[in-house]
Amino acid sequence: MATDGKNFPRQKQDTQPGKEHVMDPIPQFINPNYRPADKLKGKVALVTGGDSGIGRAVCYCFAREGATIAFTYVKGQEDKDAADTLKIINDSKTKDSQEPIAIPTDLGYDAHCKAVVDEVVGKYGRIDILVNNAAEQYMCKSVEEIDENWLDRVFRTNIYSYFFVTRHALKHMNEGSSIINTTSVNAYKGNASLLDYTSTKGAIVSFIRGLALQLAPKNIRVNGVAPGPVWTPLIPASFHEEKTSKFGSECPMGRAGQPYEIAPSFVFLASEDSSYFTGQVLHPNGGMIVNA
Repeated sequence: MATDGKNFPRQKQDTQPGKEHVMDPIPQFINPNYRPADKLKGKVALVTGGDSGIGRAVCYCFAREGATIAFTYVKGQEDKDAADTLKIINDSKTKDSQEPIAIPTDLGYDAHCKAVVDEVVGKYGRIDILVNNAAEQYMCKSVEEIDENWLDRVFRTNIYSYFFVTRHALKHMNEGSSIINTTSVNAYKGNASLLDYTSTKGAIVSFIRGLALQLAPKNIRVNGVAPGPVWTPLIPASFHEEKTSKFGSECPMGRAGQPYEIAPSFVFLASEDSSYFTGQVLHPNGGMIVNA
């Protein structure tokens, strides 16, 4: 359900990644009551999957907080969303931050991830904040439907890329840097129709905890955000029309979240406000109780 308590219009997108500009209604990435406070002034942030959905909202908030932004997107399928997000960042960024860049790539391969990091470092000199956010998902009725190619594709995007981007970015991250990984409420409650996606999100939780222990001596913090149901392009690109129309209604709050309601969790974890947080996951999920 939408924030006004009504069902979303019935809709379905036939390809992944989904496209934000054709959704009805368009996901809300701006909170008109948001008040920036230079929490990320002078920082350089790389956001994977930053062209739409939660990624776009994170880029917007980071820009408002003073960060210089680079984000990735899928060329040919997300070009318009990426162009829109670049304009949003340029219109929102502070005068001290540098021009943002949008990098087209397939993050499922190590060489591509290295090329992304090299481009960011070549332009800005370092990475202070890494947000691993790119993801894809597909409905299935049975584990028997999931063949090797399907599984490999989802794991490459959803968890391999987190390893690959992180391992290359770390060479350019200094003490006090922050890594934030997007997981999901599904990692905690399970989801029978998104078995492969749910499995990757569980892997991300373990990745957060283990990597936080590795990097604590270097004073590089590693945390995560586990959103509940949020209105993003992934939804009409994954679900049938009936399920999309009622999306989020199962939450105690009775509706889906909007990207702007998730992004402040990333701002908190990227800033000095969370200086004693590492190995932790925040849960903006509409009241869904999880065993963290």
